[in-house]
Amino acid sequence: MPRVPITKEGFERLKIELQRLQRDERPMVIRAIEEARSHGDISENAEYEAAKEKQAMIEGRIQDLCQKMGECEIVEPSDNDNGRAIFGSTVVVEDTETGEVTSYRLVGPYEADVQSGTISVVSPLGKALIGKEEGEEIRVQTPKGVRNIEVLEIRN
Repeated sequence: MPRVPITKEGFERLKIELQRLQRDERPMVIRAIEEARSHGDISENAEYEAAKEKQAMIEGRIQDLCQKMGECEIVEPSDNDNGRAIFGSTVVVEDTETGEVTSYRLVGPYEADVQSGTISVVSPLGKALIGKEEGEEIRVQTPKGVRNIEVLEIRN
């Protein structure tokens, strides 16, 4: 099975979420189920049904996190970049058609979040940016259509 790259910080966030779910959320929902059961007939008990649904969501997320963490390989960004964008780099780009300037950090797929300025190295834009240098222009197919991008700055 191929390993999925992740930064140390990204792996720690997954680990913290898993610990929170196992240590806090799981016991809390178990207590809620026990409380709802104590009210008698569970066949028409909305509290019981809600607690069971929440338990299923928590257990599903725990399984998801365990699977993801098992697939991860922590990759430390390298200082030997030769001025090129690599995993862990922050890349400032400009859409040459709109003039919009955006900064992205290149990370693994399990920690990517465009809203917080991180994109996956396996996304179309992430793939296109890997190995590029400042001043290079690329044309990339994105979900929003073809974009012409100029690399303005690379920080490693």
